[in-house]
Amino acid sequence: MPQIIFLPHEDICPEGAVVEAEPGTSICDAALKQGIDIEHACEKSCACTTCHVYIREGSDSLNEAEEEEDDLLDKAWGLEPDSRLSCQAIVDDQDLVVEIPKYTINMVSESH
Repeated sequence: MPQIIFLPHEDICPEGAVVEAEPGTSICDAALKQGIDIEHACEKSCACTTCHVYIREGSDSLNEAEEEEDDLLDKAWGLEPDSRLSCQAIVDDQDLVVEIPKYTINMVSESH
């Protein structure tokens, strides 16, 4: 079973985390199942950018981003070439290294 290595995040997982994920599971669902509280304001329906993550390793094994996800990512805070919405990025058979951004668009708009 592939592993997802979450890099340390000051608030969400200060020590980082390693979780196992069933192939076919979204990164967001795998994280939430293990108590990593990735924000997901739209309840994982690909309607916001709050679950935005950076795929630092293993992105080739994920499903391709669809146009709807790409359009939303254009609005994400801190967009990078390896950005994905964790609710749409589906784990396959390869380990991943994931970084959760310091901010989400919700945090920026709420002046955190």
